[in-house]
Formats: sequence, structure tokens, C-alpha cells
Amino acid sequence: MKTAVAILNWNGLSLLKQFLPSVVSNTPNDIDIYIIDNGSSDDSIDFVKRNFNNIKIIDLEMNYGYAHGYNLAIKKIDADIICLLNNDVEVSANWTYPILELFKLEENTAIIQPKLLDYNNKNMFDYAGAAGGFLDKFGYPYCRGRIHNAIEKDIGQYDDISKIFWACGACFFIRKEVFDLAKGFDSDFWAHMEEIDLCWRVQNLGYDVKYHYKSKVYHLNGGTLNKGNHKKTYLNFRNQLYMLTKNYKDNLFVLLFFKFFIDLIVSVFYLLTKGIKHSLAIFTGYISFYKRLTHLIGLRKKLNRKIKHYSTYSIIFYFIGLKRLKKV
Repeated sequence: MKTAVAILNWNGLSLLKQFLPSVVSNTPNDIDIYIIDNGSSDDSIDFVKRNFNNIKIIDLEMNYGYAHGYNLAIKKIDADIICLLNNDVEVSANWTYPILELFKLEENTAIIQPKLLDYNNKNMFDYAGAAGGFLDKFGYPYCRGRIHNAIEKDIGQYDDISKIFWACGACFFIRKEVFDLAKGFDSDFWAHMEEIDLCWRVQNLGYDVKYHYKSKVYHLNGGTLNKGNHKKTYLNFRNQLYMLTKNYKDNLFVLLFFKFFIDLIVSVFYLLTKGIKHSLAIFTGYISFYKRLTHLIGLRKKLNRKIKHYSTYSIIFYFIGLKRLKKV
């Protein structure tokens, strides 16, 4: 299987200097490495050209965001398997081998996520993806190894190869044929949760999403957009509504009714803990969602919604610190 690693970059010169050497040194020579540059205004491209002659560059003329940036670039990549890798990820020795072996063994597996650990504290799981993602009964994402801000230490509790509901966009491998079949990411998302939307649609096509513990990578998290940035809050809440409207199998409007009141509670919690910008970001996310609702309903009608997100738990009580969630 011809394989490529595709790293999306936007003004990430300092991150490329820090993390690209590990990718180059730990990736086999027969795997092509691409830098996809989203119209950077810094010295990113010149740095790569000066220091890494074997890396291929796809130079986009403007910042298309995560979703559309990858959509444009993947069309230009000749490979059977593509790893989508953030520019703030350090990879370990032999990181590609377990993933590619699993693809060879399981033709129905379309997406595989490695174990994501915290770059700054390497015995802890990473916030973004940890040991694979799931959705609770109201569509809120969480991971094995991380629920809201409660992050677990890696003591081997998720040392398995298992089905997950979604793979983290910081690092996952996908069959290009399936990416094309699913028509790639939804560009309306721009960034955040587009990978959950893609994983959901891929499963609706009959494929599996897996996690493989023997491949380890270390994610800085928030290298491009920090967790403290209220724009991240806006994108997360808006895109969650986008994703659920398109893919939720059961009665959508009952779900949206309950989610509105839950998010109202969350907005008060954010006001008290994160400040008014994050609280207002939830409401601006809703405004943007309602403006696009007719369009999203149209997409929903076109999708074959076979897969129900299969967690029966709600993380909202855990979120506000009242109750622990049972492990998957």
C-alpha cells in the first residue's frame, strides 16, 4: 500500500522547527511526506525547502482552514493510505508500522487512530484524542482517557485494538478511496469536529474506525488555536450542531430541544469559569447554526443515516462536577 503523511500548516514555522524532525527521522523512506501550506505569511515554506529536500510541498494560496485545506490537498496526493498529521505532533519510532499492518489485515477498516499522548507530559493522555473518541447520548464528544478536562494517566488501561466512534484530527490514517467515497470533510466546518462528522459518515458507508495502541504520538495540543481562545469554543459548539443535524439517526428536534437547555447551563458555567467571551461564543455558535439550518436539513435528507452514536451516557453531570461517568 502506497502511504503518505500529510501535514497541514498555517504560519507554523516554530512548530515545524520543533516537530518536523521527528516525523522525518521516524517515518520510513518509502512513505512520502507532504507539507500542505494554507497560505502562510511566515517563513514556513522556505524553511522546509532549505532543510528537508525530500518533503513535498502543496502550496495553497490562502488559509482554507483544516477541512477544505485537506480536501484540496488530498486530491493532489498519490497514495492508498494517508496520515493526516498536525504540525504540533511528535511521532515515535516505528509509529506507522502497526497501523499499516492493521490496514492489511482488515479491509473493512477505513480509519485508524494511534494512541495520542500529551507532548508536555508523556505519561498522560492527550486532551484532543487520547485513546479514541465517542459521543454521549446528547452528542457531546469525549475520549477514552479524557472526559472534559479530566485526563487520565496512561498505565496501559487502553492497550488494545478496538473500534471507536471517531478518530482525532491531530493524527489519523485513512484509506484515500474511502475519503473520496465519503466526499472528504465538510468544508462548512472550517475546523473542529469535522473529523467526527467524517468518521460518522464513513461508518454509515459500512466501514470501521479503529484505535491501535502500539502506535504512539505526542500532541502539543492547541499549537494553532489555543484552548483558551473563545473562537475554539464557538467552532466546537457550532460544529457540534452542524454534525448532529446532518447525522443524528433518531428524532433530531427532540435532541436539539434538550441540547439547547443543556448548552444554556454550560454557557452559565463558562461565564463563571472562563469569562463572558466563551459564554457568548456558545450563543453566536447557535446563531450561525440557525442561519444554516435549512442547508443542513437538506444535507441530512441526502445522507444514509445508518449508524447511531452508541453511548447511552451523558457527560453533562460529569462536566459540571457532580457525577462520574462510567468507562466505555
